[in-house]
Amino acid sequence: MTPTIRLPRRALVAVATAVFVVAGALLALAAPNHAEAQQGPLPTGQLTQVTNFGTNPGNLEMYAYVPNNVDPNPALLVAAHYCTGSAQAFYSGTEYAALADQHGYIVVYPSVTRSSKCFDVSSPQALTHGGGSDPVSIKSMVDWIGANYALDTERVFATGVSSGAMMTNVLLGVYPDVFAGGSAFAGVPFACFATTNGSEWNSECANGQIDRTPQQWGDLVRGAYPGYSGERPRMQLWHGTADDTLRYPNFNEAIEQWTNVHGVSQTPSSTDYPQSNWTRTRYGGTGSQAPVEAISLQGTGHNLMTSGMAARVIEFFGLDEDSGPTDPPDDTTPPDDDTTPPPTGGEGCTAVIDVVNDWGSGWQGNVLITAGDSAISGWTLTWTWPGGQSITSSWNADVSSSGSAVTAGDVGWNGSIASGQTMNAWGFVGSGASASPQVTCTPA
Repeated sequence: MTPTIRLPRRALVAVATAVFVVAGALLALAAPNHAEAQQGPLPTGQLTQVTNFGTNPGNLEMYAYVPNNVDPNPALLVAAHYCTGSAQAFYSGTEYAALADQHGYIVVYPSVTRSSKCFDVSSPQALTHGGGSDPVSIKSMVDWIGANYALDTERVFATGVSSGAMMTNVLLGVYPDVFAGGSAFAGVPFACFATTNGSEWNSECANGQIDRTPQQWGDLVRGAYPGYSGERPRMQLWHGTADDTLRYPNFNEAIEQWTNVHGVSQTPSSTDYPQSNWTRTRYGGTGSQAPVEAISLQGTGHNLMTSGMAARVIEFFGLDEDSGPTDPPDDTTPPDDDTTPPPTGGEGCTAVIDVVNDWGSGWQGNVLITAGDSAISGWTLTWTWPGGQSITSSWNADVSSSGSAVTAGDVGWNGSIASGQTMNAWGFVGSGASASPQVTCTPA
């Protein structure tokens, strides 16, 4: 995932879907080739196990797919499976190997051996650069590929679903010097799942109950590798609004984290709708390789990855292009015409509801708040629905309703807005016909 000249790079991926489980069962009928302490080029066109690949504190297994037409200086994609999954299931159930056949990159599929088949994304060791556990094992896999192929170290990427998505966030956090970008399907922010009691599960995070400021989220990433001052990997995020395993508020928290890490605005540079129930926002740039890209899937649950999505991942990484650096993202392009900028100037604050997706039976609104001539340290919004609408779920605001009247207030971290500045402060899912009523903003 990377357009400009960079330091060596980053990658990995994981989480659960019934489609993949079925695919894994089918794949078990045709086990991959196993290589004993394999050295040198691997067989092409098939999934191959590599043993004794290096330091392996997580006791992971390494599988790799090298296409028949592998590039002379190939890129590398680390693809991490979901809980209960395996390398074989993720190889069979995703399109990354088929796309490698088209574009010449290598795919590494790490495979968990512990009983849960979940990656370690919670221990202090896993959340520290070089600290141990699964991330160090995956880094060894990347190093093995680099030792046996003329790897383009500027094009190392990670992707994954669920547990693999969480590992993608972890890899980008602890190894920003290795990975150029990541794509996380139904995951959580880096360190959201952190525990100190040996547990692999963090219910508070899974339920979307951890609400930190963008600065706090960003500090967790920066603290994973103290002293690192190089370029940070780009991040693509996917999440379904109906996810009941790793709930939807984690999506916005991850956007806050990675925009803060990149030092770009949380107000989208562009918003579009690639499919009927998709809302795609880009931050820090408007092209296909913006620093942060986020795709929200309305009404979709945890098992969100479907055919065609992998191609969008490959596009975001630039793996569908010739090797070599690409043009940097344009950070100066104004927002698309289909976003509604809030009014500026004046005293106090102003706010508007921006309808970012409408699927007929419901819709999603983002609330943009602009401070007036003076900075504000908190806000309260009020409005009246024009036609029986209601809020069915919301994030990053305290909301109450009485009939058609709505009152919303900040939750602390998103209360402070500098003079003349606009914040994409919070969002909600609404019922009824989409609407943008006049909003009254009162500063604290």
